[in-house]
Amino acid sequence: MQRRILIVVFPGFQLLDMAGPADVFGTAALLSPADGYTVEVASPGGGAVPAGNGVTVMTGTLGDVTGPLDTLLVAGGLSVPEHVQDRELIADVVRLAAGARRVASVCNGAFLLAEAGLLDHRRVTTHWLAAGELGSRYADVQVDPDQLYIEDGDVWTAAGVLSGVDLALALVARDHGHELATNVARGLVVYLHRPGGQSQFSTPMRAMTPRSEPLRELQAYIDANPSADLSVPALAARAGMSERHFSRVFTEQTGLSPGRYVERSRADTARRLLEVTGLPLSAVAREAGLGTQETLYRVFRRHWRISPGDHRRRFHSISRERPRGT
Repeated sequence: MQRRILIVVFPGFQLLDMAGPADVFGTAALLSPADGYTVEVASPGGGAVPAGNGVTVMTGTLGDVTGPLDTLLVAGGLSVPEHVQDRELIADVVRLAAGARRVASVCNGAFLLAEAGLLDHRRVTTHWLAAGELGSRYADVQVDPDQLYIEDGDVWTAAGVLSGVDLALALVARDHGHELATNVARGLVVYLHRPGGQSQFSTPMRAMTPRSEPLRELQAYIDANPSADLSVPALAARAGMSERHFSRVFTEQTGLSPGRYVERSRADTARRLLEVTGLPLSAVAREAGLGTQETLYRVFRRHWRISPGDHRRRFHSISRERPRGT
């Protein structure tokens, strides 16, 4: 059975929000023609629609599309604020969603789903830069800004840009199994799809860059030496400050307390070790500065809602050596 995918775009949309998922579904159709996908792209006015980067895409007219659909996917883009009040566009999204098996968005396309009332009382994600506004604008939407993609019932939302590829691979895996998703990923020369609970960004990206050169050097030291003594007293002494003053200045300039930054940095180190080494979990915990395997498990569940062993299994195809001790 062919699964019909409709991707909604508009002038100024993010090209990769459309092209990434379209190529995933298109490759799946090539690899498994009997039960693949058909992909359509439609816009409010139809015809030639310019993406935000100037590339023009030919589209169908959204108002002329009728159901049923397997998946309704809404792209994002810098122009979303201009289109979120387009009543005709929102009405078409509502109409088509009613006849779709599932709906999805990439990046700030989530605003269009939220405006249509499709995200009410749902846990969702969007690009981290837009997460705060999405949560404040739509009080009934539960926004988690630190996820690549989230599935909540028949609604899927992805973070930003290339996370749309991760979402589409997850949909293929859900529809046809992990083997087809893996083959699609290999065909597109991308990582085997990442679990949705993986963070949108690493610790240095999550924190602001300190204005102070000594704090920038200290931040780099933390990331490079996860197994060192990174307690507040030790870091304050290294920075030449009192503990109280150090904690206040570090939090003010990075947006994270010293303890939270250290834990996130160590968690990122552990994640990388799981992905590219075969070290037992106990050794990963020690080298990442987390001490014990139990602490490693708790930190992983807190940050990514997945166990270290499950994370390693998802990433075994990119490991440099066969994982042990999972």
